[in-house]
Amino acid sequence: MAACALLPLVDPPTWILQAALLLAVQSGVGAAARRVPLGRALTVAAQALVTLVLLTLVFAREHAFAGLIPGPDAFRFFAELLEQGGNDVSRYAIPAPLSDGIRLMLIGGVLVIGLLVDTLAVTFRSAAPAGLPLLALYSVAAGLSDGGIDWLWFLLAAAGYLMLLLTEGRDRLSQWGRVFAGAARGPGGEPAGPVAPVRTGRRIGAVALGIALVVPLGLPAMNGGLLDATGTGVGSGTGGGGTISAVNPLVSLRDSLNVEEDRQVMSVRSEMADVSDLYLRIVSLDDFDGTTWKPSKRSITTVPDGGFPTPVGLGPDVGRTEIGTTISTADWYGQDWLPMPYPPSGVSVRGDWRYEPVGMTLVGDHGQNTRGLTYEVRSLDVQPTPEQLADAPEPVPALEREYTELPESLPAVVSRTAREVTAGADNAYDQAVRLQEYFTLNGGFEYDTEVDVGSGSQAIARFLRDKQGFCVHFSFAMASMARSLGIPARVAVGFAPGTPQADGTIAVGLRDAHAWPELYFEGVGWTRFEPTPTRGSVPSYTVPEAADSTLPDPALPSRATSPEPSAAPSESESCSAERRRLGACESESPQVALPTGDDGPKWTALLGWVLAGLVVLVLPLAPMLWRMRTRAVRLGAHGRSEADAAPYVLAVWDELSDTAWDHGISPDESLTPRKAAARIVRLGQLDQAAAASVHRVADAVEQVLYAPRPRPTAGLTDDVHRVIAALRSASGRGTRLRALFAPRSAVRVVWAVSARWSGVRERVLAMRPAWRKPTWRRPSRQQG
Repeated sequence: MAACALLPLVDPPTWILQAALLLAVQSGVGAAARRVPLGRALTVAAQALVTLVLLTLVFAREHAFAGLIPGPDAFRFFAELLEQGGNDVSRYAIPAPLSDGIRLMLIGGVLVIGLLVDTLAVTFRSAAPAGLPLLALYSVAAGLSDGGIDWLWFLLAAAGYLMLLLTEGRDRLSQWGRVFAGAARGPGGEPAGPVAPVRTGRRIGAVALGIALVVPLGLPAMNGGLLDATGTGVGSGTGGGGTISAVNPLVSLRDSLNVEEDRQVMSVRSEMADVSDLYLRIVSLDDFDGTTWKPSKRSITTVPDGGFPTPVGLGPDVGRTEIGTTISTADWYGQDWLPMPYPPSGVSVRGDWRYEPVGMTLVGDHGQNTRGLTYEVRSLDVQPTPEQLADAPEPVPALEREYTELPESLPAVVSRTAREVTAGADNAYDQAVRLQEYFTLNGGFEYDTEVDVGSGSQAIARFLRDKQGFCVHFSFAMASMARSLGIPARVAVGFAPGTPQADGTIAVGLRDAHAWPELYFEGVGWTRFEPTPTRGSVPSYTVPEAADSTLPDPALPSRATSPEPSAAPSESESCSAERRRLGACESESPQVALPTGDDGPKWTALLGWVLAGLVVLVLPLAPMLWRMRTRAVRLGAHGRSEADAAPYVLAVWDELSDTAWDHGISPDESLTPRKAAARIVRLGQLDQAAAASVHRVADAVEQVLYAPRPRPTAGLTDDVHRVIAALRSASGRGTRLRALFAPRSAVRVVWAVSARWSGVRERVLAMRPAWRKPTWRRPSRQQG
């Protein structure tokens, strides 16, 4: 009921049905474990294990043994799904699409809360503290949701909690009442007994529900992606100011590059003569914490009516041409940021948009996104010369300080490699060009979208060592190395030039998602570089005019190559939009063959798989195998002396009692053997012959227990077999199967292990010196 508060966060809300089914199974396992009965810790462990198996069956069965037993691959898949879910939460607005990652977070969270509530309220019989996980679940949902029927979800959660309180036992509820109100006093000041349970329950409920109402109001405001509910906007005030803390848009870049179907994201028509330079920029990442690049928290304002101001750093003597671009986005593409050529000088777009002046980007307000939009952008095609970039003066100190900042955790190999690559360069421009050539030409790097993005301070160092990655790796590494050289740098995210169509438009697909570095040069401003091989186009101002330049002309077709495969990495070229249209570019996601050092798997691996298979097969049959072994030992050969009579008869009686237990007749230790035998005959509906066998075994038990000299009794094994056959014939098919494959008496193994552990623990404590023994008394486990 409390989980219903999460329904407005995602669309469609069908996940609640799946969560309810799994929660019912989890609760049923708890009820069955308590009925056996198992200890409290074992009950919780059984529920947790079943919950893990259920989540594996639903989300990771392809990565688990037999589709049920999770292994290392399943846990890695769970981690990837949770990471994907966290990224989706940060990226989408409410209601977010029900991706696999978000679905795992929702269903897994509900199951964890359900396990906590069941443990506290049922297993440990403490309903009042069980409201705390319910409170956490409702508070998080209420803090994120901004729907019009939040009061309904609150009533459902409150009703569920009050139902827990009403089912609480009188003694436990009275103890909670004394905590809240103390003991009542009579006229003479003497205690008058416990507080009335109903009044105490109302006080507990009032306090808990009051907290549930107040806590969501105290939650901090959370903006961006899913945490920015539709209708709340991305800033404060009425639209004239505020701030935005953008989410990292790189979370889905690799997934976009590796999609099986390259779905078209947008259609573009531009006045630009060379569309190979038409990059559509979404947002810039300028905050580098040593792990990843992300957007800084920036002030936003209303979109300027008379056009955008001149970009920072762009001088009047740099050539530029204003061009117009019309962009139409797909109905399914819901991006909070507006893709535009950089730098924009004006935009005409419908909807609620706000302007971030530092990055010159537009971000949706009050849930606005790009789904099904058609808009026009005026932008500047800036055309600096290599001489202007080489002669650029030092940037202003404030800008240089902000955009050259590097964390101390950045590995030293990054700056060391940057200095080695740019050794002998005369200025910042020459250094930037040499960095670009290092990645695209002479560094031996390969473009591969299957490489993990990586995390941690060593991610860039691993990329420089392995020399395999895609645009995220190349742009992150070049921007970091540029900053280490004192060149202001940031990373831009958006789309590389798409594929020209016959009607003059340009089709931009998911696989055109791209990231590239922007370096700042005073007098020119933020300038694009392209370090990623086979993607986009190398800017013309980074190509020296000398004939012997090692940089290829992006407009020329690639040189013919030998059809034979080569072990050495191939030289990378930039791929123009025209060559991409003609299908001349190499695959964006090349399959890399993994080298093998032998002819096949090692025998140790085969042995491991065989043993794992045996474990998977034997584990479900373990209760049945243990039960068969125990029966054989109890009814097997025995001594014929009087000293052997008592152990044998008692073992036979244990076997008869356990067989009856397996068929649904639980043992009652308070009964005498004669009354216990009559109970088995009555509940098992045994025939006359089987009933006589039960009573003969009971008489033998009483004889060995109470006779001065116990005597062996013949034929007890046959009597037990006769009773077993009678119990099976009188039971249904389901009971017979359960008695065979999941016998209830198998719980004696757990009891034996627990008793042995307690004995070992007591012996260890007894061996401790007297001065180290604790003086406190162990509290009683007796329940109130």
